Amino acid sequence: MPRSTDTAPAGSSPRPEYVQHRTERRAWLILVMIVVFMMISYADKAVLGLAAVPLMEELGIGKSTYGLISSSFYLLFSLSGLVVGFFSARVSSRALLLAMAALWAVAQLPVLLMAAVPSLIAGRVLLGMAEGPAASMSMHALYKWFPIGRRGLPSALQIGGAALGTAVSAPLLTWLIVDHGWRSAFVALMLVSAAWCLVWPFVGKDGPFGGERKSVGERKPVEGAGRSLRAAGPPLRALLTNGTVAGGILSAFGSHWALALSSAWLPVYLQTQMDMTATDASTVISGVSVVSLVLLLSMPAYVDRLKRRGVSSRRADGIPQGAAVLVAGCALALLPFAGGGSVQLLLIAMAFGCHAVALPLHYLTTATVVPDARRGAVFGVVAASGTLPGLFVPYLTGRLVDNAATETAGYTAAFLLSAGVMAVCGLLAIATIRPERDARRLNPAGVAATRQAGMSKPVAQ
Repeated sequence: MPRSTDTAPAGSSPRPEYVQHRTERRAWLILVMIVVFMMISYADKAVLGLAAVPLMEELGIGKSTYGLISSSFYLLFSLSGLVVGFFSARVSSRALLLAMAALWAVAQLPVLLMAAVPSLIAGRVLLGMAEGPAASMSMHALYKWFPIGRRGLPSALQIGGAALGTAVSAPLLTWLIVDHGWRSAFVALMLVSAAWCLVWPFVGKDGPFGGERKSVGERKPVEGAGRSLRAAGPPLRALLTNGTVAGGILSAFGSHWALALSSAWLPVYLQTQMDMTATDASTVISGVSVVSLVLLLSMPAYVDRLKRRGVSSRRADGIPQGAAVLVAGCALALLPFAGGGSVQLLLIAMAFGCHAVALPLHYLTTATVVPDARRGAVFGVVAASGTLPGLFVPYLTGRLVDNAATETAGYTAAFLLSAGVMAVCGLLAIATIRPERDARRLNPAGVAATRQAGMSKPVAQ
């Protein structure tokens, strides 16, 4: 009977095929845990919007105050993403993700102990601080298991965890809110975060494509100076100001503008302006998330195939991320003037679903330009810059609605402003993202790895 590839011969070094098999299995297991991690993260973001109507009624707060509470989530969100990004080369991704998820569970406590505006703000600020680095650092951890040129599908699944989290959590959390009170949804999320923390220490591990950790150990005496220079890479300023990274930040900025608007206000808009019940509104929100998920799973995998056929990165994943934000902005501009029914639902799906394509693609283009040793820090800056809309969009929308002659006029003004910003971001991203051009100057190794991606089967794919 042939020996199983799952077991290495006793007393001998593991065979290469055994090592690769173990590495592949671990890579996909890490991916599953990171997808669940992202699902929890976006359920945490969505819960306040889903509970907004009963919460505002019970606490007697207006839309501006609710918008302030929603925006408080992002008070330390971008800053924490930036700080953790710079420390990511010194601290293992395994420890970083565990610390974040543990804080998510703790952050639910203030609102459970005392339901009031100050406790809501305190909980959301702590939660935002803990979730700020989540997307960038989990992507960084994922890239340690998947090499350049084979990251499209894993990236899509990681970001897809966000859409899947909203799609799954919206009906479940709404059921808890309607049948057991809005506090029960916060309790459920606290328990889920704690459960993830119990599993992750047994599964989490840094992968073989760590870049910054491997660069020192892999140097050879003859090539030491050259490898050291490549490991350090260009100055951070040069990496952040090139067109590809700047364009990726713009596409992320436009996408996160739509995300902040939908997380805080779409459930309220559906219930107060379209006369939906909470259950019907959660169904629509789940439907929008499914649209995002389908796009996230199909587009980056298609991008990988295009690259293996020799299509430039600009055409494969540069232009599409700008176009996704542009299309979403155009749909949002039309939404206030739709007559209702299926047309309005279609525009909602496009406005709040299509933009998500930009999120995995802007990480792909950035990773092409940035050397591995700088990737964690640059991802932190990119995440901090791209997520800035969350700091003010919910509050700004609440102010526009409160100060308008009617709520409908306020939502119209907010949607048109958002559409304009998204359209500009999308157009600028299309014009500036040129990965091959910028990688030739800043990351020659990334160009070589991308060209070789289609010629050999890498580990974990």
